[in-house]
Amino acid sequence: MDKIVIRGGRPLKGRIQISGAKNAALTLMPCALLTDEPLTLRNLPRLADIDTFGHLLNNHGLSTTIEGSSPDEFGRVMTVRANRITSTLAPYDIVRKMRASILVLGPLLARAGEATVSLPGGCAIGNRPIDLHLKALEHLGAEIELAAGYVKATAPKGGLPGGKYVFPIVSVGATENAVMAAVLAKGVSVLENVAREPEIVDLCNCLVAMGAKIQGIGTEKLTITGVKELHGATYAVMPDRIEAGSYACAAAIAGGEVELVGASAEDLGVTLDMLHEAGVETAPTADGIMVRRTGQMKGINVSTAPYPGFATDMQAQFMAMLTVADGASLLTETIFENRFMHVPELARMGADITVRGRSAIVRGVPKLFGAPVMATDLRASMSLVLAGLAAEGETTVSRIYHLDRGYERLEEKLQAVGADIERVGDG
Repeated sequence: MDKIVIRGGRPLKGRIQISGAKNAALTLMPCALLTDEPLTLRNLPRLADIDTFGHLLNNHGLSTTIEGSSPDEFGRVMTVRANRITSTLAPYDIVRKMRASILVLGPLLARAGEATVSLPGGCAIGNRPIDLHLKALEHLGAEIELAAGYVKATAPKGGLPGGKYVFPIVSVGATENAVMAAVLAKGVSVLENVAREPEIVDLCNCLVAMGAKIQGIGTEKLTITGVKELHGATYAVMPDRIEAGSYACAAAIAGGEVELVGASAEDLGVTLDMLHEAGVETAPTADGIMVRRTGQMKGINVSTAPYPGFATDMQAQFMAMLTVADGASLLTETIFENRFMHVPELARMGADITVRGRSAIVRGVPKLFGAPVMATDLRASMSLVLAGLAAEGETTVSRIYHLDRGYERLEEKLQAVGADIERVGDG
């Protein structure tokens, strides 16, 4: 199994191309289930999760073709076509590998009238139930059964009638499934207290490009008028705001100056605000965002929250960054209850972190030290890489298959800006 080896202490300087967003791409790919015409997605990142989702779509009878890119280029162009849906079963063997697989539930139900989907897997970062997905679909007219680890959803004869649902708490995945189900419903659907993440906006814009009628995009209330059918489209995946934020943290912890090419300041929002508070400079450029850290960082208080708040997917990276800040920081995790699994690994490198329930107190230390560490989930993996960039000596990060799920060619991008980092095999 491959490992990442980092010899820290080198400031970063140069440009990093930000890839298409993993979380957006995994939401856009199942849109192909909603039409028999081709959906072409540009700027699709080369990631293990994308390949896994492609296999899941193939299982339903969709064709997936890659075009117009070479192995040396970042991103891909993929055309997905569901000329005929041959299976409405999403089996455990595929779904267990990735939680996003649950996103075939809504579009299969809308187009084929039924869907049987295994309960999802994915990162071990706490309890992530799908009850809101199911309640939303029930309010749109679906009948739901749970049996033997599978969800079976059935639409009335003639299709989903549509309906109204107010989410009791904000849920990104449940919003996505409900929106995809509602676009082909017979009536008008109203979804309130929906997630407003940029990836939700990207999904709605793609569906509108396919002929959907959606009002209120980017707000807490979506009104969706069902249409009889959608058509194909060509759509570019938005830049990955979590990848951009992660490399911003790399420039901050290692020092230096990095331009994040293609990054959107609007999408990063509060992440940039928190970087400024910690003493990291950022500025817009013609091609993206410049991130610079020349002086000492200072401790800050950060609490995760649904968008437009601070993203839970950035918590681990900020924690790593703040281990070498001046003073103490307080990080509070409000989204998932088990997302501090990187703390013991950072402590192995000399970090001073105390966990109290859903909060972690990080007391900055003068220096981190390289050590062998083990990744536990996708974002925790990145936090260990960041720590390795600043640590004295050599850091070896194992179980990097987590990284390959969400960061396209990470070591190549960091090498290009001066990091001493490489991927090595066990043999």
